[in-house]
Amino acid sequence: MFQGIPWQPEQWKKLFFVIWSGQVFSLLGSRLVQFALVWWLTLQTGSGMVLATATIAATIPQVIVGPFVGALVDRWSRRSVMIVADSLIALSTVLLAALFATNLVQIWHIYAIMFARSVGGAFHWPAMQASTTLMVPKEHYSRIAGLNQTLQGVANIVSPPLGALLLSLLPMQWVLSVDVVTAALAVMPLLAILIPRPAQTAAQDARPSILREMIDGYRFMISWRGLLMVCGIAAFLNFLFAPAMALMPLLVTNHFQGEAYHLASLQTATGFGFIAGGLLLTAWGGFKRRMATSMFGIILVGAASILLGLAPSTAFFLAVVASFLTGLMLPVANGSLMAALQGSVPPRLQGRVFTLLSSATGAMMPLGLAIAGPLSDVFGAGLWFVVGGIAAIVLGIAAFFVPAIMHLEDEGAALGTKRQDQDGACSPEASPLPNDLPPAEETFS
Repeated sequence: MFQGIPWQPEQWKKLFFVIWSGQVFSLLGSRLVQFALVWWLTLQTGSGMVLATATIAATIPQVIVGPFVGALVDRWSRRSVMIVADSLIALSTVLLAALFATNLVQIWHIYAIMFARSVGGAFHWPAMQASTTLMVPKEHYSRIAGLNQTLQGVANIVSPPLGALLLSLLPMQWVLSVDVVTAALAVMPLLAILIPRPAQTAAQDARPSILREMIDGYRFMISWRGLLMVCGIAAFLNFLFAPAMALMPLLVTNHFQGEAYHLASLQTATGFGFIAGGLLLTAWGGFKRRMATSMFGIILVGAASILLGLAPSTAFFLAVVASFLTGLMLPVANGSLMAALQGSVPPRLQGRVFTLLSSATGAMMPLGLAIAGPLSDVFGAGLWFVVGGIAAIVLGIAAFFVPAIMHLEDEGAALGTKRQDQDGACSPEASPLPNDLPPAEETFS
């Protein structure tokens, strides 16, 4: 679709980090705008139900279209997918800025724009994750995952205080324009550099339907017992933690009687923790078994969440400490899990598997938010941090005694080898695998 510099494996660091740097700007802009919109809704309504609805609007698209996105990402040029998705997200932000500028904005407008941005994100992030494994040598997956988590931390540090500052100085429409500029900075490297794509196999000569490709990804997932168990854990934790994080502004305003800078302080503390945790994972790489590292991180995230939920209203510093500890352990948990999946799921199936996993876990979030919104208005937001923390500790400890989870990578690698053998043994007509890639302008084998 777009021409650019051909991928050169021997220069992967230089080319990868040019693209990665563009994603840094995009993430910073998105986080800043997210902070501004959430705080605006908090001040305008003070309602947990409104914040829950906003989060649901930003979640539903990824749950609904996720399985289709995976098949499309594996079939299309992942680079082109990211370019189009980033551009559409920026366009939706321009529309919202125009509504603020003309004083026509309403609450439902923000829901709609969050929905539209989520559709773009549903395409963008699976494409980026699936592309990373083709740009980065396998032995560096954990370190790149740690670096990505560090980036999340930087965004959490910079975006909230900058968002609070810009809200005090500028109208909302100018705050929103920051996201448009950063999206352009993310698109430019993608226009300049071609991203490698998986090599096709003999079983991929015939092009089946997208539905068949989805089914193939689904079959791979259900044949992987450990992945299904991890998916179940993630889904249950999302059911509990998603409401807690969405209701953080109400914890600040109602429990701690705080202002925008208090919310920014908590998110900044989480960001510093993210950086420390990301750097820790980058330098350390985790335990020999990445799933052990991930479960260890989940247990400590649970402990930090309980501390945050139980912090007295006069001890805001405890909430800051808990936020830092949460940020410290999230990169360890998430980065290790993503590295385990990237290292064991075949590249041609990663788009489907990642989006199916995201959809399955994300499907629990709207349910949790629908319950938490009204109840938080009655019982307070802190309850959800305590309940989620206890659940995380219990599930994390239990996972150490489940071999299918601890040996996730071994089982996934065996399944991937089996499927590769099937690719080579079957004719195009008889093959159970779909043709998930068209002729590529960028092939890396």
